[in-house]
Amino acid sequence: MIKHLQYIQLIIIIPLGWYLIDKVVFREESMTSLEAVLRVAKDNRIELEKVLYRYQKDPTDSLKYKAACFLIENIPFYTYSDGEQLENYKSYYTWLKKSKGKTPQQVVDSIKKIYGPMKEPSKKRDIMEIDSAYLCHNIDWAFKVWQEQPWGKNISFETFCEYLLPYRIGDEPLTYWRETYYEKYNSLLDSLRMSDSLDIEDPVVAANYLISKLPDKSYYYTSVTPYPFGHIGSEYVQYLSGTCREVTDFAVYLFRALGIPCAIDFIPARSYVNAGHFWLTTWNKDGEEYMTDFPQKLRPVRKNWWYRLDDSSKVYRYTFSANRGLYEQMVKYGEEIYPFWRLPKFMDVTHEYGYNYKKELVIPLDKQYKTKRNGKIAYLCVSARDRWTPVDWTVYDASHLAFQYVRKGSFMRIATYENGELCFLTDPFYADKQNDEIHYFPVGKERQDVVLYAKCNIEIENRFRNKMIGGVFEGSNHPDFLEKDTLFIIQGKPNRLNTTVKSWSDKEYRYLRYFGPAKGFCNISEVAFYEKNDTIALSGKIIGTPGCSQHDGTHEYTNVFDGKTWTSFDYFKPTGGWAGLDLGRKVRVDRIVYTPRNRDNYVRPDDVYELFYCDQDWKSAGKIKATADSLVFRDIPVNTLLLLRNHTRGLDERIFIYENGTQLWK
Repeated sequence: MIKHLQYIQLIIIIPLGWYLIDKVVFREESMTSLEAVLRVAKDNRIELEKVLYRYQKDPTDSLKYKAACFLIENIPFYTYSDGEQLENYKSYYTWLKKSKGKTPQQVVDSIKKIYGPMKEPSKKRDIMEIDSAYLCHNIDWAFKVWQEQPWGKNISFETFCEYLLPYRIGDEPLTYWRETYYEKYNSLLDSLRMSDSLDIEDPVVAANYLISKLPDKSYYYTSVTPYPFGHIGSEYVQYLSGTCREVTDFAVYLFRALGIPCAIDFIPARSYVNAGHFWLTTWNKDGEEYMTDFPQKLRPVRKNWWYRLDDSSKVYRYTFSANRGLYEQMVKYGEEIYPFWRLPKFMDVTHEYGYNYKKELVIPLDKQYKTKRNGKIAYLCVSARDRWTPVDWTVYDASHLAFQYVRKGSFMRIATYENGELCFLTDPFYADKQNDEIHYFPVGKERQDVVLYAKCNIEIENRFRNKMIGGVFEGSNHPDFLEKDTLFIIQGKPNRLNTTVKSWSDKEYRYLRYFGPAKGFCNISEVAFYEKNDTIALSGKIIGTPGCSQHDGTHEYTNVFDGKTWTSFDYFKPTGGWAGLDLGRKVRVDRIVYTPRNRDNYVRPDDVYELFYCDQDWKSAGKIKATADSLVFRDIPVNTLLLLRNHTRGLDERIFIYENGTQLWK
């Protein structure tokens, strides 16, 4: 007899966006969540029951039965896209790794030309599609590697279930990947298992040994894709092409197939750039956390350089199980939840990356807007171009508005989420890493003129600009430069697109060149030599050292004289690279203009720019067409957040403040 009717909400993630579907399952008060899932499975229930029956009938399989229950109870939260055209398009990752001399966009164009337009793939739900053979195969293989590998003895059943047992990562198609990866890579660990000097019972020792033995660790990074795939699956990630997500996915398949538990940690919005980031995390035999931007060596989280330098406000860890506790905390307020939290298959691990964080970030009442919002949940937001992305939440209590474990160093704002829009509660603010102070940036009455050189954080390009220090411009009348004079030595980091310097020599030369400093890979974008009073750069036959680090012809020495500040030279050896001109005649050089290697985020002449300032919402300060490598905007509010938009090209635009005549990126 049914004593009391309750319901559970099963939330399904749709790959093209977060969307909530409530499946109401009426049950007796004593009904387990497992039984509720079996009812939702409908016709596929029999396949799930086959799995349970197989492991339930033999007492020695009691752990496998618990593992099967764990998987089945979370199956409703997974879906994937399917279709022949989708698989055709994924061949992009194969071609990208094998195509020499082609850019990612050229490979994308080839894919689209061969296979035609992408048709909308079909959406499938694991709970309706998965069969008993697949689940049992996954469970048996997971247990096999857990029990046979020497480091398995230091992996608890709870860790096993969450970080070794799962049959999938996210929304990729279902495949039999475990055995394939095991047979391909397990032999790489043979010598480790026989070692007398290495700690073979430590999962991190095994993981680092495995990384060191991989035959191919070359990684082709690009964010260009022919289609927004989501997770691309076990077959295509082996090519180590794509973003940090693809290469991290490969590491997950690899580690789990060989009995090494691991998780994907991520930041939904990264400081300084307009994107998130994914990386791999695992644990040593003592439970200490290690991380890697695969295929780099795993290092302790609290000793990792990135852990100390990155200022992203929050860090999360993906789990296979849905975070039911978190969801129940938020849904009880009875309002629309921001999409990121509608199906929380993750946990907050910011405290594990706790360098430069505030245990409690409190927003005083006098720093909140006077207009009270209707929302009951307040979100902590960080910036992505002119948008604000929620990364944390708390109860909206104006008298004590506080967030827990927030890393310092990024610009943030507080908002509610009402009618599908963010409604802001504060001006932007910045938590200082040095003195623990919080600086707010409201628009004031005082005004100033600003001189701008870039639209995005060029500080992240310091490695390019620093590599120019010690670089030498030389003149010679011998093609081999055995006899040469120094025209100029770069003694400091260049801070703008075009730096003009006077030649130190008054002699005439036929051959001119830029010679990169030691360990600088001759990183330079553009060089122009000028005679006195000339406005047109000298020209001649381009000479230099051939070969680039990319081994595809995209960053050769010829780029240095192509007139394009967005192309560059990246010599394939750290030392010895140079690029120059054979003028065919002797010339006295009056001045030199050079451009550091860059990501095309400086102000470029002839592009149209618009400056915005944040006054609750973004407001325009006007448009300007650049005539040089800098812009001047007048009558701009002091102490306010700014954004420079390029209407001509590019998407990399980042908020900044202007202090003491300098753009400061946070």
